[in-house]
Amino acid sequence: MEYNIALLKGDGIGPEIVDSAVRVLEKTADKFGHKFNFTPYLIGGCAIDATGKPLPQETIDGCLASDSVLLGAVGGPKWDDQPGGNRPEKALLGIRSALGLFTNLRPAQLYPALRKASPLKDEIVAEGFDIMIVRELTGGIYFGDRGYRQGKYGEEAYDTEAYSVTEIERIGKVAFETAMKRSKRVCSIDKANVLESSRLWRKTMHKLAEQYPEVEYSDMFVDNAAMQLVRDPKQFDVIVTSNMFGDILSDEASQITGSIGMLASASLGAGTRGMYEPIHGSAPDIAGQNRANPMATILSGAMMLRYSFGLSEEADAIENAVNKVLDAGHRTADLMGTDKGTPLTCTEMTEKIIEVL
Repeated sequence: MEYNIALLKGDGIGPEIVDSAVRVLEKTADKFGHKFNFTPYLIGGCAIDATGKPLPQETIDGCLASDSVLLGAVGGPKWDDQPGGNRPEKALLGIRSALGLFTNLRPAQLYPALRKASPLKDEIVAEGFDIMIVRELTGGIYFGDRGYRQGKYGEEAYDTEAYSVTEIERIGKVAFETAMKRSKRVCSIDKANVLESSRLWRKTMHKLAEQYPEVEYSDMFVDNAAMQLVRDPKQFDVIVTSNMFGDILSDEASQITGSIGMLASASLGAGTRGMYEPIHGSAPDIAGQNRANPMATILSGAMMLRYSFGLSEEADAIENAVNKVLDAGHRTADLMGTDKGTPLTCTEMTEKIIEVL
C-alpha cells in the first residue's frame, strides 16, 4: 500500500521528534511492504517567520491533499508578542477546523515498566490503567463568540460556551463505538449542575446511550472527575467530554502515566484522514539538544496506521517495540526519575525502537 503523509514539524523539538517518527514509519513500511510519501509543510512560529501567518494556505491545501497528517509541536517564547489572532497556537485550531476534525482521541495508559514514574502511590497504580479520553475538538468555548465589552465593573472580556445536539451526538457516537471495542464503559463528563450547555450535553448523551444497551454508561461532574483520575484512574475506560474539559482532563491524565512524553493523540473527522500528534508542547528549553523523548510522536504514527490506514498489525509492531524498549530499561531524560545512569538521546531511543522492529 502507498500513502501520502503531510508533515507539520512545527517549532521547538517538533522537527526532532517528527524526524524520529518518520524513521520508524519508514522502517515499518520496509518491514511490511508499504510506501509512505512524506511532504513537509510550515505551521506555527516557523510559518510566521517565513510567511507572516501561523497557518499558510499552502499548508491547508497540502494537508487536504494528503491521506493523513503528522504534527510535531508549535509555539515558543519567540512569538509571545504576536497578537492573539496570529499566535502559533492559533494554527492548531485552524487546521483542525479546515480538516473537519471534531474528535480527539487521547489514550492515557500506564506502561508496566514506568509504574515507578507515576506520581501516584503504588497501591493505586499497581494494576495499571488504560483510559481513552474522547474530546470534542471543534466546538465549545474555544470556538464560541468572544470579545470585549463594557460590563458592571468596566471593561471585561467574554468567551461563549455553546454546543448543538448534532455536535454532542457525533462525539458521543465516537465514544460509544470506541467503548464497544474496549471494556464497554463510557463516562460522560460535564458540569450540568451549573452550565446550560452541559445540561443539553447530558440530556443528549442519555438519549444516545439508549442505542448502546451493551455499554455501561455514567455521568460525572468535571470537578469530581479531576479528583477521581488521581484517586482511582482504573475505574475509567472511555471518557467523553467537551473541548475545554477534555483539554484539561487529558493533560491531568497524562501526568499520572509518569511522563507527558509518552502520550500520543489522534484528531479525526468523518472520513479516514486524521491528524496525529504528541500531546506535549514544543519544549523550547531543550530544542536542538537531542534530549527530547520521541516516543509520543512515534506512538502517534502508530495511531495513524491504525485509525487512518487500517494497518493494525503494523501499528501493533510499533507499539510492541516501544514496550520492549521500555521493558529493557531504556529511558530518555524525562523518564529517569530517581534512577541512576545516563539517559538516551532522542536519536538513541529512536534507534533502539528501530532495532526491535
